[in-house]
Amino acid sequence: MSAPTPVRQPTWSLGRAPADYVLGHVRAVLPGGVVDDARVVVRDGRIAEVGPARPGVAVDVDGDGLFCLPGLVDVHSDGLEKERLPRPGAELPWLFSMMSFEGKLRAAGITTVFHGASFSDRETAASQRSVHVAQQMCDAIEEWNARPDAGQLVDHRVLHRLDVRSAKGLAAMRGHLDAKVAVGAYDTEVPAVISHEDHTPGIGQYADRTFFERYVAETRGISMEDARLHVDGVIRTREDSLPVREEAMDWLAARAGQGVARIFGHDPESAVEIADLARRGGAVAEFPTTEEAAREARSRGMSIVMGGPNILRGGSHSGNVSAEQLAGLGLVTALASDYLPSSLLGAAFALAERDIMPLHDAVALVTSGPATAVGLVDRGTLEPGQRADLALVALEHGCPVVRSVVRAG
Repeated sequence: MSAPTPVRQPTWSLGRAPADYVLGHVRAVLPGGVVDDARVVVRDGRIAEVGPARPGVAVDVDGDGLFCLPGLVDVHSDGLEKERLPRPGAELPWLFSMMSFEGKLRAAGITTVFHGASFSDRETAASQRSVHVAQQMCDAIEEWNARPDAGQLVDHRVLHRLDVRSAKGLAAMRGHLDAKVAVGAYDTEVPAVISHEDHTPGIGQYADRTFFERYVAETRGISMEDARLHVDGVIRTREDSLPVREEAMDWLAARAGQGVARIFGHDPESAVEIADLARRGGAVAEFPTTEEAAREARSRGMSIVMGGPNILRGGSHSGNVSAEQLAGLGLVTALASDYLPSSLLGAAFALAERDIMPLHDAVALVTSGPATAVGLVDRGTLEPGQRADLALVALEHGCPVVRSVVRAG
C-alpha cells in the first residue's frame, strides 16, 4: 500500500501562530531587495533568519511563491469611526465595530494600526467627531486590548488628533493624557502619539477654500453661495480661537519635551511651519500640503507621512501636492491609509509598477517607514530580532491580494 500524499500545510489566517516554525518558498521583501525562493525562520515569535531556500531542508509552511512582507503599520486610520457610523445616525456598538474593522485590517495586511481619535468639538452628522466620541473610542480600544487574546490578530493603538483651536478638545486631551501617564500607560518608553491639526479654511489641507466650500455644498446639499457664507462663519469663529491654538501648541511642546508624547504636525504648508514644528519638538510631518514643507521636513530629518489614497488616485483630492510627486523626489518616508486600509498595499505596489521606486523601497513606506514615525523599533522589516508579523501577498490582475497574515503570538 503506497504512502499517502503529503498535504501542503496552509499558513495561519486565524488564531495564534506557533512560536517556532519555518516558512519556505516565498519571495521575501527585504530592506535591500527581493529574495526569490526564500525561507523565513521564526523562533519564539521573532525572526531568527531570512535567506535563500536550502535544498533538501524541510519547511513547516510552503509559501508557494507568494510575496512575504513585514506586517503593515498604519499610523493614521480613520476607518474605525466609519465602521462605527457607516451612515449618519446609524451607530453601531464600539466593540462590534472593532471586530468588524479588524477583519478589514487583516485583509489589508495591517498588523499594527493607530486609530484616529479626534479631540475636537466640531461635530458633524457624517462623522460625529467630538470629544465625547474620541473618549469613547479610546475606552473601546483599551477594553479591546484588555482581552486575554489581546494583540493576537492586530495591535490596536491610538493616534490622538487634537484640534488646536478647540478649547474643549484641549481640556479633554490634557485630562486624558495626564490620567494615562499617571497609571504608566504612556511614558518615555511608550509615548502617546499626538497629531495637532488646524482645519480652518484657507490654511493647511484647505489652503484653497473653494475646495472646502465645494465639500460643504456636496455634503450638506446646499448651494455654493450658502456654502461660502457658511465657510465665512467658520473662519470668523476659528479666528476668535487663536489664543486656544497658542495654548495648545505650548502644551504639546511641553509634553514632547518631557518625552511622554510624540508629536505629528498635520497638513504643514510651509518651511516656516516645519521650523516651528521642529522648535516645539515635533518629529513627523503628516500630510504636508506643499513640496516646500516636505523638503524642509526632510532636511531636518523628520518622518514624512503621506496618504495611500493620494498615491492610488494620482493626486490630492483637495488640490494639494501629489504624494507620488513627493515620493519620486525622495520626500516621503511613510504612507498612511487615512480612510482606506487597502490603499497601503495598493499604493506600495503601484509605486513599483509606475517605476517611481523599487518594490522593496515602496514596501518600506508601509512597514519600516511608519514604524519609525511612531518610534516602534521591533517591527517593520524581515530581519533577525524583529517581531514575526508577516503578510503573504499574491498579485492578481496587477493588484496585490493578501492571502494570509501571521502575527507573532
